[in-house]
Amino acid sequence: MIFLVVGSGGREHALAWKLAQSPLVDRLVMAPGNPGMARLGELRPVKPTDIEGLVALAREIRADLVVVGPEASLEAGLANRLAEVGIACFGASQQAAQLETSKAFTKRFCDRHNIPTAGYGVYETAGEAKQALDDFKPPYVIKADGLAAGKGVVISDDRRDAGHEIDAMLGGRFGQAGARVVIEEFMEGEEASLFALSDGTRAVLFGGAQDHKRAFDGDLGPNTGGMGTYSPAPVLTPDLVRAAADRIVHPTIRGMLDEGTPYRGVLYAGLMATDEGPRLVEFNARFGDPECQVLMMRLESDLAPYLLACAQGDLERLAPPVFRADTVVCVVMAAKGYPDSPLSGSTIRGAEQDFGPDVQVFHAGTARDRDGRLTAAGGRVLNVCARGKDVAEARERAYATIRQIDWPGGFFRSDIGWRALGRDEQA
Repeated sequence: MIFLVVGSGGREHALAWKLAQSPLVDRLVMAPGNPGMARLGELRPVKPTDIEGLVALAREIRADLVVVGPEASLEAGLANRLAEVGIACFGASQQAAQLETSKAFTKRFCDRHNIPTAGYGVYETAGEAKQALDDFKPPYVIKADGLAAGKGVVISDDRRDAGHEIDAMLGGRFGQAGARVVIEEFMEGEEASLFALSDGTRAVLFGGAQDHKRAFDGDLGPNTGGMGTYSPAPVLTPDLVRAAADRIVHPTIRGMLDEGTPYRGVLYAGLMATDEGPRLVEFNARFGDPECQVLMMRLESDLAPYLLACAQGDLERLAPPVFRADTVVCVVMAAKGYPDSPLSGSTIRGAEQDFGPDVQVFHAGTARDRDGRLTAAGGRVLNVCARGKDVAEARERAYATIRQIDWPGGFFRSDIGWRALGRDEQA
């Protein structure tokens, strides 16, 4: 079979890496891909938001399945256009992807289907948003309504600072994504991510992870797209996962079907583990990044049949996916200046060597210079992922790998997995 993977980041590298191992995949094409993905198949220079270009490419190669990585492709309607020309797609329709592309849509959807989440308000002017702060207790949680590359969330204890953030968002910091803001009740608890695959009528759980959103050690600094993650996450106990599936995941799939927008693809549920049980923080309509990387390294099952079944509407024919009991830790190496102004073009040495079967370095934002050297070409540049019997062993293996990579232009957090290690120390 011929698979087309859309995207160029670490998530797409991980998906392509896993698909390349499948006996079902005879030809793997990636658009536009990255230097790390070039080892796995063919790269084509088509951007993820060039919908007509991607449809033309899928037709040219006679793709049996298009696997959509980035949320921007979903928002732009790639799944819809592929359906129009009869090409199978793993990825949500533009309408269903609103679960990620509009926080206001998701909040109102949760109201309609009794899905537990934080109290909220939606505002289109700075005046009404700042006045509404009276209805919320600090810390204030302020979110741009649309896609902001994981950076459109601010949490502030200070009323004046919250007002400035509202002005900045509604004033154009995130473009059209900030045309509305959502102010939320602050939820106390520990956050984690639960994944499920859906064929439009049913959902199958697909592992979980815990991310580290802040840029610097100690969960300090600005929010990012994610500086590291690990799986499995101890906070996702069997009871919590069961409750989240019953109260959040399955009602969402049923609700989308009932409203005429069946959800096909992967559903990422960002959860807060509270004293009252799991509550929804946010949905993503695609695999997380870097959560996807750790899930792919733990997945024992062949990925291809599950993606095909989601697109074809017959997940029920497959047994639940099998994941290794091992832990995988991912440490993100980012360009200095990330997330605000990442420095581009610095040379990276040592990242493409063979680090052994328990380590994978996924490329997230890399390029080749004229001399063929690997360079930084993004904010989050490398994802160093390592497997171990527990968090401590996997983490040590990941940081040992980083010590072998020569990249003065990058930085990383040195405390990925600290929550899990703290649990082990208390046990």
